[in-house]
Amino acid sequence: MKRKTGQDRNITRNWRPATQAVRGGTARSEWGETSEAMFLTSGYAYDCAGDAAARFSGDQEGMTYSRLQNPTVEMLEQRIALMEGADACRATASGMAAMTAALLCQLEAGDHIVAGRALFGSCRWLTDTLLPKFGISATNVDARDPQAFIDAVRPETKLFFFETPANPTMDIVDLKAVCDIAKERGLTTVVDNAFATSALQRPMEFGADVVAYSATKMMDGQGRVLAGAICGSETFINDVLLPFHRNTGPTLSAFNAWVVLKGLETLDLRIRRQSENSLKVGSFLEKRVPRILHPGLASHPQHALAMQQMAACGSIFSFEVEGRTQAHALLDALELIDISNNIGDSRSLMTHPASTTHSGVAEEKRIEMGISEGMLRFNVGLEDADDLIEDLDRALEKAGL
Repeated sequence: MKRKTGQDRNITRNWRPATQAVRGGTARSEWGETSEAMFLTSGYAYDCAGDAAARFSGDQEGMTYSRLQNPTVEMLEQRIALMEGADACRATASGMAAMTAALLCQLEAGDHIVAGRALFGSCRWLTDTLLPKFGISATNVDARDPQAFIDAVRPETKLFFFETPANPTMDIVDLKAVCDIAKERGLTTVVDNAFATSALQRPMEFGADVVAYSATKMMDGQGRVLAGAICGSETFINDVLLPFHRNTGPTLSAFNAWVVLKGLETLDLRIRRQSENSLKVGSFLEKRVPRILHPGLASHPQHALAMQQMAACGSIFSFEVEGRTQAHALLDALELIDISNNIGDSRSLMTHPASTTHSGVAEEKRIEMGISEGMLRFNVGLEDADDLIEDLDRALEKAGL
């Protein structure tokens, strides 16, 4: 590969996904390094004052400050955009920085949004607490029902915001139906695709305008760094998002960008193996627990839709036991699987959402979202699935299941 081949969209858009994940966005320096270089710099020097002025005016290509541009971060942005099938991407310091920026950059006082009711706890905080502080109202709906979006639209509605699969209830949103509803009304759709990533689901192929990520999850995939990303059209990224990003500074570090670049190289391999493990472990649990919410199992009420939109079931699912006491007992009995509120890791992790990720959501809202006191969310890792099943078997028995 030549020095700039990885950044030539005329070439890279024709590569298959696994190749894009390894080589997309790469720009080699004059030294010809094979691995992406890490540029640990806050600023950049100019040969003359005229060059500095020209860069700031946009008349000269080049970088001015790492809050705006960094060569390592730019490589990551180009790679994620390529994999997503988007024109452009901006990387952020975390997934929540991405969600916040994707919304606030295009909203103002008096606007209204329609959001899925089943959201990550911090995303519900955005819709329920932060946005109203700026005079922006939100209506949370059951996103499984496209008609609910139609019924919630007002004259001042600006966008739809939802995640699919949803965290932690595993609700599946009909991407095409909801995006079509938005387009018919001139509204923007913002989709949180962190549970699937572009390796399993590309919302823009169904009409989504903006796709946002916690790249901390499957993209890094090994529990090392925080990162986020926002994908969209050139116009959205450069004219709508960039002014917000430039002036508020949710900037991703070059080191974290480099780590995520390395994670993306194995994303396709990891997420498919984890999906296989998830399906095997889910099939075991289905016979032992009162209720399981796994999009890869035929028992999931939206199984057909999930498999229509996703290339595989993904690594994450939820299941329910009899209340918080039994849920905590099961967690405490685990020997191999970690108790952790993270997801997307190569290690298997399990958490109790009602007391961790969604503990900041009022109980009545948790009930409305479908999060019971007995719900457990499970991120299935790359361990041998039989070892995970043996660990679960022991823990279930100790918890009385």
